[in-house]
Amino acid sequence: MSSPQMPPWLQEQIMKIQQTQQNLQSIMTQKQHLEIEKAESTKALEELKKIGDGDAVFKQAGTVLIKSTKKESIDELEEKIELAKTRATVLDKQETRVKESLKEQEAKITEMMKAGSAPPGAAPPAADNPRK
Repeated sequence: MSSPQMPPWLQEQIMKIQQTQQNLQSIMTQKQHLEIEKAESTKALEELKKIGDGDAVFKQAGTVLIKSTKKESIDELEEKIELAKTRATVLDKQETRVKESLKEQEAKITEMMKAGSAPPGAAPPAADNPRK
């Protein structure tokens, strides 16, 4: 006994949902990395503000350390934190859109399966065609 074959339209919709789920996962991973980067920058900024103005400050550039000023380092970290906040806002909006799209796709599949029919606009089955 063989199981019934999944209709091509259903396979296509499932593939679309899987792609959307992967997109959502990618966005969430990017958000996690961004949060880690923001936390590290915030911690570095806090520590930097504790030192004296005349103390030596170094920043990493690849595999070497370069001498910098406290002010320059603070400015760079503050800019990095602001950029991370902006990117997080963009990712939040993307996440919301992708989640809405996922819900719509799932509702469409559920509706199509309840109706037991092909997607709207598809040709009717041969048995229902009066021209034959």
